[in-house]
Amino acid sequence: MRKGLHGSLHFSPFLWSFFTRSLYSGIFQPLSPFFSLLLLLLTPFSSFGFWVGFDSLQEKLYGKPVTVADREMVEEKADNILSEARDSDVAFLVVGDPFGATTHTDLVVRAKKLGVDVKVVYNASVMNAVGVCGLQLYHYGETVSIPFFTETWRPDSFYEKIQRNCLLGLHTLCLLDIRVKEPTLESLCRGRKQYEPPRYMTINTAIEQLLEVEQLRGESTYNEDTICVGFARLGSEDQMVVAGSMRQLLMIDFGAPLHCLVIVGKTHPVEDEMLDFYKLEEKTSEPNDKETA
Repeated sequence: MRKGLHGSLHFSPFLWSFFTRSLYSGIFQPLSPFFSLLLLLLTPFSSFGFWVGFDSLQEKLYGKPVTVADREMVEEKADNILSEARDSDVAFLVVGDPFGATTHTDLVVRAKKLGVDVKVVYNASVMNAVGVCGLQLYHYGETVSIPFFTETWRPDSFYEKIQRNCLLGLHTLCLLDIRVKEPTLESLCRGRKQYEPPRYMTINTAIEQLLEVEQLRGESTYNEDTICVGFARLGSEDQMVVAGSMRQLLMIDFGAPLHCLVIVGKTHPVEDEMLDFYKLEEKTSEPNDKETA
């Protein structure tokens, strides 16, 4: 049997390697008969809801068992997965682009050290899907992550990155925290894992935290009047794209996750023209348009 670790990626979804399915194009290619194991890696930090009805989907499309693998399984049982890949083909079905997460990079490094062949089919991700708002992708600076604040932990290292981007006139993509299957501190102390309820940061929470940090820093990197773009459920039928000031976006209910936020830098006239389709009216604070395509 041919040897190799084959990954697959899933973004609305795309499955990479020998089998590809796209909700956008409707293209189906036959599943390779060499696959003895498929692992569907539904990474909680980058996906939400795409696995609904998956049991019936796997029976109809794959014709063989598919293991649903969460992040904990992939990180803690990687040796078992790679051992399987030494003698047969293994596919990972990943939400977004496979190299958007260090977990997948680590798997590739370990696979190559074991002499396991790795093949990748690339996919769309939030990193380029935000282009729907019209802000040109090559006008973005470093991407930042906004973590949930706690009473004792309020990290603000993202501030300097946003500041550098702003000084260069670049847009900043803010990826918002997702806490899924996070063990509680108490359970870790007892040695028996119990998990916190899932939490998905909203655009509103992100802006509140950003403004809190700005108030503490006082360096005028951004303020309530800074123009931003809020995105919710990108790639889905009910995706939402709204542009406005931080103050305006705080008043918007963006609905279900996943959310992300872009802090707008210096814009080109063409970018301004596109942003106008998504901007809020000052008086009504309602979006001119919600992208649903």
